Amino acid sequence: MKSIYSEVAEQLLLLEAELRRLQLWAATPPAAEALASTQPFCVDTLTLPQWLQFIFLPRMRQLIEAEHPLPSECGIAPIAEEYFRTAGGGEALIALLDDIDRRLQRG
Repeated sequence: MKSIYSEVAEQLLLLEAELRRLQLWAATPPAAEALASTQPFCVDTLTLPQWLQFIFLPRMRQLIEAEHPLPSECGIAPIAEEYFRTAGGGEALIALLDDIDRRLQRG
């Protein structure tokens, strides 16, 4: 496995752990209709933590396991900054997402 895959895989594990630590990890998935949104980040149907858990993490893990090309840009950290501006307490999560964004840009 190439270095970028193992680096991002490690960051994804940390991201899941941080979502759990913040008690933002859901025990049950949203309805299929919510997951089928065509809006960026499913902003019309999911919260950011839900999108991370049920869309981003599974898709990234699939890409890594199959060693398919990873996206070169995600831009998730700015969305997280906006989300946590009102919710508060997401500094470590934002830092992880920023790190993932940077790693993917380096490719």
